[in-house]
Amino acid sequence: MARLRVAAAQINTVVGDLAGNVERILTAIKAAEEAGADLVALPELAITGYPPEDLLLRPAFVAEAQRALEKVATRTGQTVAVVGFPLAERDLYNAAAICAGGSVRGLYRKWLLPNYGVFDEARYFTPSEDPGSLFVINGVRVAVSICEDIWSPTGPIAAQAAGGAELAVNINASPYYAGRLTEREPMVATRAADHSVPILYVNLIGGQDELVFDGGSAIYDESGHVLARARQFEEDLLVVDLDVRPTFRKRLLDPRGRASRPALPEVHISEGRPPAEPARPARIETPLSAEAEVWAALRVGTGDYITKNGFSDVVIGLSGGIDSSVVAALATDALGPEHVTGVLMPSRYSSDHSVTDAEELAANLGIRTLTIPIEAAHAAFLDLLAESFAGSEPGLAGENLQARIRGTLLMTLSNKFNWMVLTTGNKSETATGYSTLYGDMAGGFAPLMDVEKTLVYRLARWRNDQGAVIPPNVLEKPPSAELAPGQVDADSLPPYDVLDAILEGYVEGDRSVTELEADGFEPATVRRVARLVDRTEYKRRQAPPGVRVSPKAFGKDRRLPITNGWTG
Repeated sequence: MARLRVAAAQINTVVGDLAGNVERILTAIKAAEEAGADLVALPELAITGYPPEDLLLRPAFVAEAQRALEKVATRTGQTVAVVGFPLAERDLYNAAAICAGGSVRGLYRKWLLPNYGVFDEARYFTPSEDPGSLFVINGVRVAVSICEDIWSPTGPIAAQAAGGAELAVNINASPYYAGRLTEREPMVATRAADHSVPILYVNLIGGQDELVFDGGSAIYDESGHVLARARQFEEDLLVVDLDVRPTFRKRLLDPRGRASRPALPEVHISEGRPPAEPARPARIETPLSAEAEVWAALRVGTGDYITKNGFSDVVIGLSGGIDSSVVAALATDALGPEHVTGVLMPSRYSSDHSVTDAEELAANLGIRTLTIPIEAAHAAFLDLLAESFAGSEPGLAGENLQARIRGTLLMTLSNKFNWMVLTTGNKSETATGYSTLYGDMAGGFAPLMDVEKTLVYRLARWRNDQGAVIPPNVLEKPPSAELAPGQVDADSLPPYDVLDAILEGYVEGDRSVTELEADGFEPATVRRVARLVDRTEYKRRQAPPGVRVSPKAFGKDRRLPITNGWTG
């Protein structure tokens, strides 16, 4: 046989929900069987969900995960399933089980353990140096590897191809950030072309705390051309009829693809199954645009965080500003308008348009609203503090008091109705501390935590292009916290286009103040921004999590001490 019908099943797992993940896996396997697939690959650690973090340090969890894998294996038939799970032997491995005919027919243990950025795999797993066996399915020799293994040009795929592999299956839980697909596809294509082997690449989808996984599973031929691509940010089953005969021709013509190592051991799983008919046409989904991709990541990450943590509804403070408008639109897209409540909390400093813009937004989205003026509460607090503040103006403390009153009201509504509070702060504000601890930072999730202000505006315009929901005035008026008369953000921060460019270098690029000054930024502005970022680390430690959409987000990606004397 030279043709194999293969399937990539990108599914949305839940960390720790072993029984639920088993059912998700079995549903995907059944769909692959009904499609006539000879082989179906599922994501990395599909049994446990990814990343399971310190659950892996609990022997009972690991043991139950292995029992869950056995449940999957016992229900497999002719379609061979490649399933990720934690394997406990003498050590713990990030592993894949090759299952068929009611049992586990083989194992693969991950070679390369990422231990950078959001990854901590060296904390839990032991690396392997065994390229594993080749699994012969209808006469085709199939090798298996896991995620990071494919990123190294000298990793296991090189050994597997040289040892006789005719198809390389790589299972993944590769977290998303903006532009990730355009980085990933050329890398996988290069591995396929360099080693003259087709590659089936399957990726996880869905949100898990700060992380979101984008899917985008794909199948590449032996020259690195994309034969098929799955949808992004959706569960999908990608099925392709793969002809491995060109692999032999390419290896004959390209010396790099010829066997230079001993043949790997073979495990014969299925033989003689006639090719599935009719031939399955390849499907190549078009990648999303830059803004559509980020919006999808925020929508999926926010929706999954809410529902996977047992909530169905959210509440948002609507100020009539750009950030709360974008968060409300995201929540509506993720959950539906019936699950979103916007709360208008005007104060003595609120402009007329802040109320009317918020009301127009809510009407456009179809969400319900509550209006709770805070003037009486603000006046009462100032009266309580009058003796303590005697001889001085309330100043910044009085401004932030308004934010804290609003935060208290939102958290009380959350407590009463079991609504999750979505905060509305963006990355530019979070970075510089332009937010109020226990005020606008109070909540359960921060959808825009990793979205700089300039990107917030681009996303708002993109969303309006899909159907106008954000009022034009929200996009046109200068951003303001409206905590003092005539206040605008530019009174306290550099222009956002300048600020965001400095933050990209200082936070995401780890560039020093001196390097940024050499890049042409005004020295006093660079030093001011760096000082703001460094001295508000304590605030970020107390902020809710949010969706990671950049190469380096606050949180797992960037771990700096709160008490820190370094000023570079």
